[in-house]
Amino acid sequence: MHLAVVACGERLEETLTMIKSAVLFSVKQLSVHIFAEDQLHARFMEALESWPDLIRSRFNYTVYSISFPSENAVEWKKLFKPCASQRLFLPLLLKDVDSVVYVDSDILFLQPVDRLWAFLSRFNSSQLAAMAPEHEEPRIAWYNRFARHPYYGRTGINSGVMLMNMTRMRSMFFKNDMTAVGLRWEELLMPLLQKYKLNITWGDQDLLNIIFHHNSVPCQWNYRPDHCIYGSNCASAEEDGINILHGNRGVYHDQKQPAFRAVYEAIQKYPFGSDPVTSLLEPLEEELLKTTHTYCGKAHPLFTKRLAHSLANVNRKAPRGR
Repeated sequence: MHLAVVACGERLEETLTMIKSAVLFSVKQLSVHIFAEDQLHARFMEALESWPDLIRSRFNYTVYSISFPSENAVEWKKLFKPCASQRLFLPLLLKDVDSVVYVDSDILFLQPVDRLWAFLSRFNSSQLAAMAPEHEEPRIAWYNRFARHPYYGRTGINSGVMLMNMTRMRSMFFKNDMTAVGLRWEELLMPLLQKYKLNITWGDQDLLNIIFHHNSVPCQWNYRPDHCIYGSNCASAEEDGINILHGNRGVYHDQKQPAFRAVYEAIQKYPFGSDPVTSLLEPLEEELLKTTHTYCGKAHPLFTKRLAHSLANVNRKAPRGR
């Protein structure tokens, strides 16, 4: 299984917490691809190498420099948040990797990565990527109310979690609204940016909305404050719990959504090797009870339903292999 993340600016600790959540619950061996500014490389390696041998045996990692096409590097780097558009170039940078799960640094896995990775095997012969909808409720959605460019489906897609079959992405000719002929991935990105850069708000996510017309994954695999801020509107999470928590808009680090912050801090502070129930789950449940004055806090059972199941397996030995 391959997991990719981009980290620039002040995202070091957040990225390490994401990797920690991924490694804690994964069953198969995990290869982590970290794209980071050069000044962060030594700190990433120092932190990851300090983890216990039992944890380190579950994954390997590579740290890469940030890399954009030289003729437009500055424009790409500043398109949205620092370095966020690096993810657009993963198929061109990880040339020997067939498929990858890309996640933003503010993602927390509450279920094994293996379950998300399994979606790749469900792709039909023409499908090459999967993302979750940006919104479940059109009345509060952004794209269908404000977008000035094409977008996927009724409410657009969110690019914080992406399943990418990069072999297909590298080989496919994409239909587009600029030429009558299909363009390869590397030929498509810059012309799209030039055409729509005055009309896009969310940077590279908007470009992905313009490009992709394929399948999406349920919202429980990319659960954001938008799914609970005005009341619960993610049906798959209500039924089965949250599998991946996405703390976008900085909610892990402010007081706007204390339920999200509580989960982040619980995983961040969890000491490797200690009992996961008494050291992570029970303190988290106690903190979540303090957040019920918010709509997201009222939905706190969704935050721990799948996590409790995952933690029950943390200390069990499981066969590992690619």
